[in-house]
Amino acid sequence: MRVVCAPTLILISVTICCSLTEKLSNGSSPNIIIMLMDDMGWGDLGVLGQPSKETPNLDAMAAQGILLTNFYTANPLCSPSRAALLTGRLPVRNGFYTTNAHARNAYTPQEIVGGISKDEILLPEMLKKNGYISKIVGKWHLGHRPQYLPLEHGFDEWFGSPNCHFGPYNSSVRPNIPVYNNSEMIGRYFEDFKIDLRTGESNLTRMYLMEGLDFIRRQTEAKQPFFLYWAADATHSPVYASKSFLGKSQRGR
Repeated sequence: MRVVCAPTLILISVTICCSLTEKLSNGSSPNIIIMLMDDMGWGDLGVLGQPSKETPNLDAMAAQGILLTNFYTANPLCSPSRAALLTGRLPVRNGFYTTNAHARNAYTPQEIVGGISKDEILLPEMLKKNGYISKIVGKWHLGHRPQYLPLEHGFDEWFGSPNCHFGPYNSSVRPNIPVYNNSEMIGRYFEDFKIDLRTGESNLTRMYLMEGLDFIRRQTEAKQPFFLYWAADATHSPVYASKSFLGKSQRGR
């Protein structure tokens, strides 16, 4: 998994963790949003030279903030990079290092029976002690069994999947991946949450967007400091887009 945005966000999260007791000038705690993109290449952002300039909002965020171009994720694959991001610890420390067998078979979640250790302290657990409400939207990928899911590790809300949406490299087989709303399974990829591999159409990312916006609005109205971890998987093959965006990109779907 190649990540451009995540390194910047890792630095932000570390800075926040080191100063959780600090307040803004108006006395309130800062809200925190981390956006993690799977397989985002260096040349996918306009700010880094993508010629068709199809990421104006991310480009604007980079222009108004800090762009770190020599800051790396702890691991190039899905699960280890996520574990490192949320624990602040290297994969060899948090147990999510990757073997060749794991890299080859990770698309079959039933083969991966473990998950994030209960002994690891995750960012939302630290934030909770300082009055934060935390939500994850999108892919978790730190264990699919009940004891490993987000609500067991500091998150208050979750809408998304415990695993990746891609499956065996056999078009006749589809991964049996569930989608959760908090602790309730509400459907599965390719069934209740359609992904059309022929056209690349799926509205799941738009649902993720609305979930994130709704969370921000609710916490803002409640004057509650929040942490939103938004981890969409649409940039991970097989690539998909909502209907209104199909055919718009000059660089694929």
